[in-house]
Amino acid sequence: MAEKDDSFDFGDAPGKLAVPSAARSDAGKHAGAGHRARLRERLLKGGAEALADYEVLEYLLFAGIRQGDTKPVAKELLKTFGSLSAVLNADPKALQRVKGVGETSAAALKAVAVASRRMARSEIGTKPVLSSWQALIDYLTTDMAHLNVERVRILYLDTKNRLIDDHHLADGTIDEASLHPREVIRRAMDVGASALILVHNHPSGNPEPSRADIDVTRRIAEAGRLLGVTVHDHVIVGREGHVSLRAKGLL
Repeated sequence: MAEKDDSFDFGDAPGKLAVPSAARSDAGKHAGAGHRARLRERLLKGGAEALADYEVLEYLLFAGIRQGDTKPVAKELLKTFGSLSAVLNADPKALQRVKGVGETSAAALKAVAVASRRMARSEIGTKPVLSSWQALIDYLTTDMAHLNVERVRILYLDTKNRLIDDHHLADGTIDEASLHPREVIRRAMDVGASALILVHNHPSGNPEPSRADIDVTRRIAEAGRLLGVTVHDHVIVGREGHVSLRAKGLL
């Protein structure tokens, strides 16, 4: 006769132990079951502001920690990383260094970050970018503001200002070596773009442009004018907000 399997897997639950199968019928009666049900009801009925940041994390952690109180783990994540956004955008290995967070929980948090980026990008995928400016800023902020390295991207647009190529050009300090005007405009020719928007982030959090940011932008704009490619803007994003060089009169 085959031996009875009394093991179970409760995701990332701290201190996992084998529990007899007879005890599984009481799984829904653990101390946190009522709290989880109340959180779920508030989430479904109360809208975007129904839960505090730590409660949002609590709920997401349910996927990996099937029983018990996830509040201490959620609060420790916020304490460690500083904000809900920083938690969701953290490296999975860094997340797992927080006590109580295992691979399953880290994957659940990562999935939310991926979904939010894809939702933001879908908002600008088929619409003219210049008439969907806030959607563009939301997308860029979601995708880049949290980065701890400087990243340069070029958004290439067609004649109707729709996005045709979101090109990740380089990581590192912005200068003519990483953002050469000739190469930027050459790619515009290759993809059939008639306009472009330069984008990069400031890991410091402060999005104010440097002199190098301004100088290289003007050189690219001048190269574009010679070949019929319009540089609409250079957007710099950071945790403290964003800056448009055109809005500041610098382009």
